[in-house]
Amino acid sequence: MIINPVILEKYGAKPILFKKGEILFRERSEATHFYQVASGIVKMNNFNEEGTEFIQGMFHEGESFGEPPLFGDFKYPSNAEAVTESVLWKIPKENFLNLLKENFDLHLKFCSLLSQRLQFKAMIAKEISTNTPEHRILTLIEYFQKKSSKNANCPFFEVPFTRQQIADMTGLRVETVIRTIKALTKENKLQIINRKVFYPAEKELA
Repeated sequence: MIINPVILEKYGAKPILFKKGEILFRERSEATHFYQVASGIVKMNNFNEEGTEFIQGMFHEGESFGEPPLFGDFKYPSNAEAVTESVLWKIPKENFLNLLKENFDLHLKFCSLLSQRLQFKAMIAKEISTNTPEHRILTLIEYFQKKSSKNANCPFFEVPFTRQQIADMTGLRVETVIRTIKALTKENKLQIINRKVFYPAEKELA
């Protein structure tokens, strides 16, 4: 969890329910609030001229998103959409900045968080421009497996994305993702159980 809800409420945050598919904000709109996920899933995305979606990030319970425009005073570079019915903590920009000024430990936490996101974007840009579908998909899964704190003692990591979402994050066609995942299961690099994709947390599948 990025910020404890008790602290958020102290600075005027309110929990707000968003329906599945509801838009929180659109690309090029003014950045006026800080958002943190209380429950559900939110994605940030862009669309090219042909209408193809590219997912910039997926955010789950306890995670926040869309902070750079609040710090840099520029408009949102992406859309934000509720992937599932979601409850979000929403706090005005001025309150959020005051929160950081008065809680230096959280300020440092956000510096670390934004640095990690820059690393992720640089990694994805490199993968899309130079590597095979197999490498793109495994690199993406490995990144989120290392990032996840869930099931730390489990030998398998359940990939929390649909095939379409993986395609939208790696710049691949969904047909290519489906075909590549099947090939990776034959190579014992992934496993499919009840249509869900699993990745070995520490070693290759037997």
